[in-house]
Amino acid sequence: MGRKPPFFGPGTGQARRRGRLNQGRLAAALAALAAVVAGLVFLVRAVVAPGAKAPAVPAPPAAAVAETPPPELIEETIRVPPRSTLAEILLKRGFDNRAVHDLREAVKPTYDLGRIRAGRELRLASLPDGPWQRLEYDVDGTSRLVVHNDPAGIRAEMTYVPVEFRPAYVSGTIEDSLVGALNRAGETDSLAIDIVERCFGWDIDFNTDLRKGDSFRVFVEKRYLDGRFAGYGDILAAEFVNEGRVFRAYRFVYPDTKTADYFDENGGSRRKDFLRSPIKFLTPRITSRFSSSRLHPIYKVYRPHYGVDYAAPIGTPVQATADGEVAFAGRDGAAGNAVKLRHKNTYETAYLHLSRFGPGVRKGASLKGGDIVGYVGTSGDSTGPHLDYRIYHHGGPVNPLGHKFKPADPLRREFLEDYGKEVARLDLALRLPEIVRTLAVAPVATF
Repeated sequence: MGRKPPFFGPGTGQARRRGRLNQGRLAAALAALAAVVAGLVFLVRAVVAPGAKAPAVPAPPAAAVAETPPPELIEETIRVPPRSTLAEILLKRGFDNRAVHDLREAVKPTYDLGRIRAGRELRLASLPDGPWQRLEYDVDGTSRLVVHNDPAGIRAEMTYVPVEFRPAYVSGTIEDSLVGALNRAGETDSLAIDIVERCFGWDIDFNTDLRKGDSFRVFVEKRYLDGRFAGYGDILAAEFVNEGRVFRAYRFVYPDTKTADYFDENGGSRRKDFLRSPIKFLTPRITSRFSSSRLHPIYKVYRPHYGVDYAAPIGTPVQATADGEVAFAGRDGAAGNAVKLRHKNTYETAYLHLSRFGPGVRKGASLKGGDIVGYVGTSGDSTGPHLDYRIYHHGGPVNPLGHKFKPADPLRREFLEDYGKEVARLDLALRLPEIVRTLAVAPVATF
């Protein structure tokens, strides 16, 4: 047999030639691609010279750019003055009559801005050197009017204000007046009025009886609206030391009637028939006392003076010292403008030389103790602004500074036990700072 030729299978030679051909084509393609890339690089370098900045990237849409924050509003807090109107308040702050009118008309469906009351708070927020943006008015303890001045116009709404009460301890020492001592303690004048009218005004004349070194401490609820201090709630307990005499007052709510009053530590009422002073807190001087024979400053003759003269600036408020009915309000010869009140237990009081009368004071009107009967003046036979204050009992004059008045009804006996527990709790609150100081300095026991 002859030797067979090596077996490679059919077409083997062609396959090898075709593989070499494909490799050549691939190499050519790669070379062409490299040439294209090189051309692109050359083109880019030609367009963008070395060192030149890359083309700017288009800015993102305006919505994606961070907006400049609006300027901060300037807010002014305004305590509404007595006998003032919204127009008077706003005209002093850059408004014109037309702007005030437009504001009132726009807000009227929600609230009548003509009804703003003295003592309430307004807050006006404006752009720096620009128009006002927001007006807020505290309508009452829980309601607030909010007015917005938007590009679309003025819109108003009533909002509910969450109220929070926080108990607080306040103390101080008298240097000149109760108001001054409270202001130094960081409190407002209204707390002084509450201390007098609720707790001690029947026992102490805070215009004439105070002495330097007198002291006080008060456990009181403070009211906050939206976390902001907004006045005082109830005084829960108070103590006042006047010339060594200690007066205490504790608030107690009757469980059955839910009425509240203030009592001393034994359950005696702090209230009496009459407040000690007819003048509200402007530290008047007593220039003439009750006397059966006084030299008259005008007529220069000796005759009785059945009252107490309080020298005070014209316009100082004069308060009724007890509940009563107006028996007379008008001009009364040498007494000038005068008001006379008729009280229970055959008492009468008279307030002479007034400049004008309080709101609603006319014959037959009923007044509460603390209501304004008029304002200090110098009408009638008078040498200067003062109040001549007089008290009559069974038709005869009595000394307002020395007369002993009957206290109101004491605590009802069936609640004395409950009251005792309340006094113990409140007394602890009044003395808590002392207890804390004592514990802080007490020696630590060692074992």
